[in-house]
Amino acid sequence: MTMPAPSVEYAQVCPMLLVFGAAIIGVLIEAFVPRERRYAAQLALSLGGLLTAFVAVILLARPSGTAVMGAITIDGPALFLQGIILLIGIAAAGLIAERRLSAFAPQGSAVPGSPDERRAASAGFIQSEVFPLTMLSIGGMLVFVAAGDLLTMFIALEVLSLPLYVLCGLGRKRRRLSQEAALKYFLLGAFASAFFLFGIAMLYGYAGTLSLSGIGEAIAGGAGERSLALIGVSLLSVGLLFKVGAVPFHSWISDVYQGAPTPITAFMAAATKIAAFGAVLRIFYVALPDLIVDWRPLLSAVAVLSMVVAAVLTVTQTNVKRLLAYSSVANAGFLLIGTVAANDAGVSSTLFYLVAYGFTALGAFGVAGLVRNTAGDEEGELAEWAGLGRRHPVFGAVFALFLLAMAGIPLTSGFVSKFAVFSAAMTGGVGFLVVVGVISSVIAAFAYVKVIVAMFFSERATPASAVSMPGWLATTAITVGAAVTVGLGIAPQAVLDLAGHAGHFIR
Repeated sequence: MTMPAPSVEYAQVCPMLLVFGAAIIGVLIEAFVPRERRYAAQLALSLGGLLTAFVAVILLARPSGTAVMGAITIDGPALFLQGIILLIGIAAAGLIAERRLSAFAPQGSAVPGSPDERRAASAGFIQSEVFPLTMLSIGGMLVFVAAGDLLTMFIALEVLSLPLYVLCGLGRKRRRLSQEAALKYFLLGAFASAFFLFGIAMLYGYAGTLSLSGIGEAIAGGAGERSLALIGVSLLSVGLLFKVGAVPFHSWISDVYQGAPTPITAFMAAATKIAAFGAVLRIFYVALPDLIVDWRPLLSAVAVLSMVVAAVLTVTQTNVKRLLAYSSVANAGFLLIGTVAANDAGVSSTLFYLVAYGFTALGAFGVAGLVRNTAGDEEGELAEWAGLGRRHPVFGAVFALFLLAMAGIPLTSGFVSKFAVFSAAMTGGVGFLVVVGVISSVIAAFAYVKVIVAMFFSERATPASAVSMPGWLATTAITVGAAVTVGLGIAPQAVLDLAGHAGHFIR
């Protein structure tokens, strides 16, 4: 038996190789560069690697089919999502690199409250390992959205997830809460990955191939036992819906988003959701289009539950990070509307929505991490935010902008993105989801207005929290998020056109 020699089209996979290469060099920096120089070296390497990879995506800028023996597909959605993930990664690196308000423990391996931790803090240690871990996760995301077969997609899922499990447990303050978040995320993520792997096995048993296009051809040809394919789709959907944080697979979202270091929460809320929905679109539009009568009701029910349940839970929250976490769950429901539409408009509107929501979520969590109590810890309790908008008007205005965008108020990116997915749903014959979406938006808007009222129209007798000024990197990241939120609300046509041109999968 002879094995064919593997062929790698290096030019087509260049963006992914650049990011993984930067991550590997980052690991070597941790091993060989003196501690006092690691931070600057890691920051320069990460930003340089991400910028170079983004330029490589722009230079590719043309769908070119499959690469690496069909394991990678270079088409419009893959290039579009890779570009957005890299831009989000660059902005997130600015939040992660914030030294003045460091969110990371000085020594992640030290037991919380131990003498080792105190010595590391007094010595001024900086947790520079977060940079290569973030780069590895971004590399996994780039592969995840471009995977041409289920095995590659599973490996990419693990590569993007494992660094996040570690990053969630590196919080500087409230270390036990951070480590609890990491453990919960790891355990539930492992279960979700097992479901995903069982789904892969079932679909392979049905189609005899792991290729997404091959599975699509097998289903279209009616080969195999249909029930085997349906079981596989169901199990696969569990793993994917867990990653996007949709109801009823959302239980980890609020605890993990609250406990993780805020820069990592911002990164997860934006980039992970983009990557996960890229995989959702690719699987359901490339591998499973001929099972639409089976998966459409399932995803419709999940979309309804996500929008309604998350909207109600958002209203009940008294912690700002948990409120934003449930807002993320609700937005997963809105994004599923575009998937359920099952047409070209559904793909393009979902791509646009991912851009709009990604920058809004990144900016919102970035701003939320600036509020500190008298002890210097992050303050997330809404009662402690009373009057912050009046004492710090720029902070209040920027955070209010992000909240209004999440509510879908006109002249923000949230309004345009919701309108786009609603239009696709009407065209696709699932108008009832639009009705549910509008109702849940109205419910969730009450929660966002509650925060704005607390910031501008309430005041504590003795203010116990204040806004800390970030460094220029974090300020730039938040400013970019605000600029994109306003820009896509006022002049969205260029990005809508780009998403429309990119919204065609190669099957």
